[in-house]
Amino acid sequence: MTQFFQHKLRLRPFPAGYHLITEEIEDAIPEIAQIKTGFLQVFIQHTSAALTINENADPTVRKDFQTFVNELIPESYPRFIHTYEGPDDMPAHIKASFFDTSLQIPISGGKLNMGIWQGIYLCEFRRNGGNRSLILTAYGN
Repeated sequence: MTQFFQHKLRLRPFPAGYHLITEEIEDAIPEIAQIKTGFLQVFIQHTSAALTINENADPTVRKDFQTFVNELIPESYPRFIHTYEGPDDMPAHIKASFFDTSLQIPISGGKLNMGIWQGIYLCEFRRNGGNRSLILTAYGN
């Protein structure tokens, strides 16, 4: 019989950058341990932050992500017209669209089945993004 579990996770505010949040997610939905085979969907309820999976060991990878994406989509782009929420807002919306609003991760034997060097990132694109909310939905047998 397929089981479904869902929780809302409200993350503390993070500065702009790429932040490992794998542990926070695992802690927020302990029912994963009850699923032998299934999936966890992680959905972020925001338009100026995103999610991705990448390197979990070397923090310079996250710094390089930030450097590259900020150069690719600079705040100083002169043609933005959506500027009344600050110079980092429109670039944050575009950056968020380059990444994902949701991730689907396999669950095997009651654990997330990611590669040994993989972790879940919160991609925070605003300097003062505030708390971010995630909807976590685990399902399987």
